[in-house]
Amino acid sequence: MKVLTTAPTSLRYEPATFLGEVRRLARWNEDAGIEGMQIYTDNALIDPWTVAHVLMSEGSGRLRPLVAVQPLYMTPYAAARMISSLAFLHGRAMDLNMVAGGFVKDLQQLGDDTEHDARYERLIEYTQILQALLSGDNVTFEGAYYRVSNLRLSPALPPELMPGIYLSGASPACVEASATLRAVRFSYTKPPADLEPQAPLTGAGHLGLRIGIIARKTAEEAWREALGRFPPDRRGQLAHRIARGTTDSIWHRQLSAYADELQNAQDGIYWLHPFRNYKTFCPYLVGTYEEVSSYLRRYEALGYSHLILDVAASEEDLAHTMTSIEASRAALVPVA
Repeated sequence: MKVLTTAPTSLRYEPATFLGEVRRLARWNEDAGIEGMQIYTDNALIDPWTVAHVLMSEGSGRLRPLVAVQPLYMTPYAAARMISSLAFLHGRAMDLNMVAGGFVKDLQQLGDDTEHDARYERLIEYTQILQALLSGDNVTFEGAYYRVSNLRLSPALPPELMPGIYLSGASPACVEASATLRAVRFSYTKPPADLEPQAPLTGAGHLGLRIGIIARKTAEEAWREALGRFPPDRRGQLAHRIARGTTDSIWHRQLSAYADELQNAQDGIYWLHPFRNYKTFCPYLVGTYEEVSSYLRRYEALGYSHLILDVAASEEDLAHTMTSIEASRAALVPVA
C-alpha cells in the first residue's frame, strides 16, 4: 500500500507549539518513508493551505501535503491558484482531499442547506473545473452549481506537479463521485472478515484505508500501550453520542453502529474504543507486528491500495507502526 499519515489539528495545541509539532511530525514521517500527510479542514481549524505551506517549506520534498478542499470556503479558481502558487514557490506537488460536507453546525453557520447527495454533485462540478484549470485549459463550464467563461490559470502548473484526487465516504453518492473523478476513495472500514464475503472490492475503484496502528513485539505490550493511550473518557463518550446524533455522514453512522456491536472488546486486533471515546475518527489495529501485518495483507488482498495512518504519538511509536507495515510488504514479495 501507499502509506500516508495525518497532520495534527490546531485544536489540540497552543499557537506557540503547533508549528513546531507540525514540523516535528513531518520530519518523523518523511524519515520513515511515508509519502503524504492529510490536513483536515473545518470551521474550528486553521487554514489547511497554511499548514501545507509549512510542510512544503520543510524536509527533502518527498512528503506530499494532502489538503482538504471544502467548496464552501473558496471558488475552484481560488483553489487552483493556491495550488499553482505553492508549486511556483516550492517546486513541490500536493494532493487534494475533496470534501463534500462537514459538521452540521459548520454547514448551518455557512448558510448551506444542500442535501447530502446534491453536495456530491456540486463537488464533482467543482473538481472538474479545478482539474481543467490545473491542466492548463481555457475553461468554459456551465453546470447546476458553477459557471465560468474562458477562464485560465496563471501561473500555470507544471504537468508533473498535478495533484491526485481523494474523497472520503461510504455513501452511494460518494462512491459514484469517486468513480466519476477517478479518485482514491478512503473509508473507515470494518474488519477484513466482514468484507471478504463481498470480495473482490476492486470494482469500487481505487480504495484507501483510514486506520491507526499500535503494534509491539508482544500482544501484551501492544494492549498496555493502547489502553494507556486511550483510557475510558465519559465526556468523550458523550461528545461521540452528540456527534452521532447530528451528523448525516454515512460512514460515521455505520462505524458508530459497529462500535455498539463490539463495545470495548479486546479479544481481537480491530479496536473501536478510541472512536467511541471521541479521541479519533478511525478504527485502530492493536497487536503484535505479525498480527497487524496479517490484517493489512488481508485488506490489500481486498483491493485497498492506500493507507492513511492516524497521527503518530511519538517517533518511537511510528517506528513500531512501520515495522508492522514493512512486515506486511515483505510477506508479499515472492522468494526467488
